Amino acid sequence: MKKISKEQVLILHSMVIKQSGGLDGIRDNGLLDSALNMPFQSFNNEELYPSIQGKAARLCYSIITNHPFIDGNKRIGILVMLVFLKINNVIIHCQDKDIIDLGLGVASGKYDSSYIMEWVILHSQN
Repeated sequence: MKKISKEQVLILHSMVIKQSGGLDGIRDNGLLDSALNMPFQSFNNEELYPSIQGKAARLCYSIITNHPFIDGNKRIGILVMLVFLKINNVIIHCQDKDIIDLGLGVASGKYDSSYIMEWVILHSQN
């Protein structure tokens, strides 16, 4: 399994902000580190999120809800999830409106990481 680094996330964030607007920069480094490490935690020598889809969902959820960036947390949370999935050979097939609904739903508390994982599984099927 390939991971996405903090440096890569920061580059992606800057690219997203340049393309779609907003303020670039981190609001809280600790919250970003926590969001990026959360999917890879284990307990009693067992991974808490053993599947690629589970890790991707947790990345998305943690970035959006931790709100580590000054701006663009929903956008970067979704993008990091999609990039993580792609580098691990999971391709998502969906419409822009599906992505928008997912990001807004997570930010509003409507969707949790379990929902995101189900969404990823549903949208990665051919």
